[in-house]
Amino acid sequence: MTRRTGPETLRRAASPARLLTLAVLPALLPALFLSVLTVPGARAAESAPTVILSKKEAGKGGEITVSGKGWRGEALLMLLICGQATPERGVIGGTNSCANGTGRAVTTDEKGAFSKKLPVAEPPEPCPCVVHVATVTGEQASADAAFTVAGHPTAELPRRTGGGKLAVLAATRLEGDSSLLTWFGAPPARRLVFTVGNLGPAPVEDPVFEIGTAHGVYAPQWEERQWRGTVAPGARARIALPVELSAGAHGDYQISLRYGKKVLAEQPWGVGRPWGVTLFWVLLCLVVPAAVFRIGMAVVDRIRPRTGGAHRTAGARPGPAVSKGLPRRTTPVARTARSAAAADADATTAVLPWFTPDSAPSENRPRPTTKGQA
Repeated sequence: MTRRTGPETLRRAASPARLLTLAVLPALLPALFLSVLTVPGARAAESAPTVILSKKEAGKGGEITVSGKGWRGEALLMLLICGQATPERGVIGGTNSCANGTGRAVTTDEKGAFSKKLPVAEPPEPCPCVVHVATVTGEQASADAAFTVAGHPTAELPRRTGGGKLAVLAATRLEGDSSLLTWFGAPPARRLVFTVGNLGPAPVEDPVFEIGTAHGVYAPQWEERQWRGTVAPGARARIALPVELSAGAHGDYQISLRYGKKVLAEQPWGVGRPWGVTLFWVLLCLVVPAAVFRIGMAVVDRIRPRTGGAHRTAGARPGPAVSKGLPRRTTPVARTARSAAAADADATTAVLPWFTPDSAPSENRPRPTTKGQA
């Protein structure tokens, strides 16, 4: 008797496995759900940049070792000691509150770790202080570690103004003109003018903006600009910030305005070529060879050998006139002839000193007689 296999038989054989799966699945779901929630957080915590200090307190003139990990590989970092700052609130006054003169730069390794010695200096603002580490190029990232500068004044932090929210209300524009020096390669300078409004419930005091300049496909280079003033809630303010490019800059530039982590506005700027520099080099290429040529000709004219003109004049005969139409200079010729005759007479007198006017042979000789005279 043969056993028949069909859907009913397969259903009966699979029922124990199905029951086992249904029993185990509720126990696995919480573990899977917990792993999904915790793994991204753990990865984010591991990838967050950190700063570790060898000392938490040191005096001016000392030195500490700053190390960190979790940064971008082979990234350029800036290390500064800043005042009026905490790790929770960051550097309130921007890099103007830091000891920029004693800052250090370091490049992370392939794994994003670094270690660098930093001299201790007093920041321009009172403590609480931090060691501020931030990226210089590429994606922006920063981290702070609490630090105490021994002997430095301490003051309370300004009250929070995080309730304020600035927004640009009108189109930005660049004001200012180029001077004559800009035509010869001086740094072009303008003022970025814009109007902001405070949309938050708290006032904004002395906001710190960032001005970025980008040329071509390169990323913008950011510089901090602090505006002195207060924008009350619901009020607006007209702000003008200086913008300056490098010497000899020309071409199309993109000026960006950023407050906090948000870019508020962008403004194109076309900078003309400094033709004065080109004109200077063209004139230099023309004037210098001409001057060298003139100097060389003067030197050659000075050192070349010359023949005596007096000997040539005394021994040469006066030649015929070059042109028939030109009058002859008779006076110099007559003077020359008379001078030559006088010279001959002097020479004769000098050669024959025994002759005198009374004893000349022609005067003492008897006159010949004619034929027939006695």
